[in-house]
Amino acid sequence: MVQTNAQDLAGQTGLIGSVSRSTVRDVIAGKLAALIASGVLSVGDELPGERELASALSVSRETVRGAVQILAAHGILKVAHGARTTVAKSDLGGFAVQTAHARAVQSYDLESVHAARLLVERQVVRDAAREIGERTLGQLRRSLKAQADCLDDPVRFLLCDREFHLLIYRACGNPLLADMATDLYNYLLEYRRRIVARAGSIQASIADHHDIFAALEAHDEEAAAIAFGHHEMRIYKTTKAFLAADKPGATA
Repeated sequence: MVQTNAQDLAGQTGLIGSVSRSTVRDVIAGKLAALIASGVLSVGDELPGERELASALSVSRETVRGAVQILAAHGILKVAHGARTTVAKSDLGGFAVQTAHARAVQSYDLESVHAARLLVERQVVRDAAREIGERTLGQLRRSLKAQADCLDDPVRFLLCDREFHLLIYRACGNPLLADMATDLYNYLLEYRRRIVARAGSIQASIADHHDIFAALEAHDEEAAAIAFGHHEMRIYKTTKAFLAADKPGATA
């Protein structure tokens, strides 16, 4: 069983803010709600099981169960005995999820966001390679292991993918840059689920992640920037091709 570690969560920034042991369930509830707010999960979609969510988020199944109960109490999730938990509504109402910046990013075109991601994320990952500690490296190792277990599950993979990226963003030591990188990561995230569902897409992302991790583990700033730049370029190309094919009248 994956154990909840409040120290690993303490001091996190961006969408979740700083936390303590008593609010870990709220943090996980916020992460799940963010997937709904960003469009990765839609009404009627099933969530991965407790075990899979716990593995993806590096917490205990009890913590996941508590987070799901919080969202169910708000009517956001529907829990039924003997069946998978599903998304009941996309309107988060008064639930506290900070998505305003992510929505603002959606107003920009793909080329602008791509250029911004290259600029911001390569600086972030350089700083992360210099500052990253063994605790975060351990979390990234666990994330890579969890990713390898969800090659046929796009939703679960995107959960792991988001955790992997946010761990790196926060490791840079600059909360503002981490927030900026997080906002840019959320761009057109609702399409990523369909993109990563294509044959070989998840495997390609995981290969990129291993290259990024190897550079971070070696504290090699330049190698980390190159690996992250390669990863972002692949995301840009697959997203651009997907949008072109998704246009009305486009042929496959």
